[in-house]
Amino acid sequence: MHIKDKLAEAERSGKPMFSFEFFPPKTAQGVQNLYDRMDRMHGLGPAFVDVTWGAGGRLSELTCEMVNVAQSVYGLETCMHLTCTDMERSKVDNALKEAYKAGCTNILALRGDPPREKEKWEATEGGFQYAKDLVKYIRSTYGNHFDIGVAGYPEGCDDQDDPDLLIDHLKEKVEAGGTFIVTQMFYDADIFLSWVKKCRERGVTVPIIPGIMPIHTHAAFLRRANWSRCHIPPTWTKALEPVKNDDAAVREVGKVLVADLCRKIIDAGIYHLHFYTMNLAQTTRMILEELDLTPSEQTPLEQPLPWRQSLGLNRRDENVRPIFWRNRNKSYIMRTQDWDEFPNGRWGDSRSPAFGELDAYGIGLKGSNEQNIDLWGQPKCLRDISDVFIRYLQGDLKSLPWSESPISTEADSIKSELIDLNRRGLITINSQPAVDGVKSSHPVLGWGPRNGYVYQKAYLELFISPELITEVITRIERDPDLTYYAVNKSSDLKTNSSNDGPNAVTWGVFPGKEIVQPTIVETVSFLAWKDEAFRLGEDWSNCYAPSTPSRHLIGSIVETWYLVNIVHNDFHKTEGLFDLLRGLQVPGMDEIMDVSQASKSLHLTNGDSGK
Repeated sequence: MHIKDKLAEAERSGKPMFSFEFFPPKTAQGVQNLYDRMDRMHGLGPAFVDVTWGAGGRLSELTCEMVNVAQSVYGLETCMHLTCTDMERSKVDNALKEAYKAGCTNILALRGDPPREKEKWEATEGGFQYAKDLVKYIRSTYGNHFDIGVAGYPEGCDDQDDPDLLIDHLKEKVEAGGTFIVTQMFYDADIFLSWVKKCRERGVTVPIIPGIMPIHTHAAFLRRANWSRCHIPPTWTKALEPVKNDDAAVREVGKVLVADLCRKIIDAGIYHLHFYTMNLAQTTRMILEELDLTPSEQTPLEQPLPWRQSLGLNRRDENVRPIFWRNRNKSYIMRTQDWDEFPNGRWGDSRSPAFGELDAYGIGLKGSNEQNIDLWGQPKCLRDISDVFIRYLQGDLKSLPWSESPISTEADSIKSELIDLNRRGLITINSQPAVDGVKSSHPVLGWGPRNGYVYQKAYLELFISPELITEVITRIERDPDLTYYAVNKSSDLKTNSSNDGPNAVTWGVFPGKEIVQPTIVETVSFLAWKDEAFRLGEDWSNCYAPSTPSRHLIGSIVETWYLVNIVHNDFHKTEGLFDLLRGLQVPGMDEIMDVSQASKSLHLTNGDSGK
């Protein structure tokens, strides 16, 4: 969606919106940390995010990668910065092509700063002299596919102190095809509003987005104000000076000062705020909370579907997915990124599109061996394994090998039953409670348009030991309301499903719309997920040295246990799946893995390894 359309919507509704800026980190760990932060900040409800251009080499590639991940994986409407600095036309063409392929429809076209080794900005041979030239080129090449933003400078810029002359340049950029303006940071609302008035008087009519810089520390506040040459109101200096050596106090005082700045802007009829996050979340969140702009029970974050939508190329209308990747959204996006079409309205024939290979980037276990051992410990017996899963369910662990995010609040209604299953050695990796028609506006279970109702069948996915699998299947097949799939690593598939077609496990009924069935269970996708699920177990096992009990314990589970999913097709029944498994427990849960007898089967002994 174009940013100008989002801005028009905010103006029509009178409801303020906001956006975040991020920049490419310089290390691989920094990139992963930023992706995790972007994922969390999605929950604040930004209208869009933008990613700055990393001029030259790996950083420019990283900008394109970040745009793709934000757009496709995290479902964040993204605006890609593009500069003229060190950019011949072929590089610009490649960057625009990558943005297009990512599904990105917004570009912020900038001249850019001179390279560090040059004092004065110079155009690259075969490149562009001014931002207006870049704007013209994008517009002539891609027509209206991209919404094109340009930069505005209320207090001058690095090589031009005259704001009035810069307004002339701004008008030229707009006339070349710019459709919205993002300003340099400022701290004086009166200066900004006066500048906006001048822009309007000079015929600049496109939306203007104020750039807001949160205050993280006093030193950074002064450094950034000096760098951007922006005026600091005396009242701000007076408020910050007494606490300048206390970073926490600076953030608290700064939160109030910046929030007051934002209120003046909103009161003047400008309904969008663009935050320069500096890749940090805390101070931006504090300001949004002070402004009462974060989601709440009264104003929940709109959720069109029960899973996060991708905004990748051709995926905006996708509205059906298998439930198996519920906790591994990025993996699903990566494994389906080469599909020509994505399910809309119904799942269709899932045997036509192939799921991507497991070796693709982003599908394996995240983190280093050391990080994962620190997170999940060094289990030596099945009780230790079950304790890891119980800690996750209790909120004490942020992730599992099969779940990239903390446990959701949706699980609260069945959490005690899930804990009980894991305590008995039935290792749960995915679940959803039965829901018999709650309002689509429900703060936890709701999704879709307002004034609708949503429904769910109870679903449970877990690893079952070879000692229990026969009894579990026997119990399931006694109940005609249950369907299941069970498979081991060797692809020994057992099921009572009468066909390979999809079984909808989530659906919604909304005024003026056909019934929406966005989450399904079916055979082909389960077998694709099965390969990934067992690979993740192998990855976890391989975090440990070959001679350790942890390596052999987890490895034996991967080699011999079954991955089972069960659907209770009577959505009125909330306890049916848990009643099914009452009284079952894996034997020998406290027995230590005997490494000396390690094999592909689970061999347990009463002694410690090596004794």
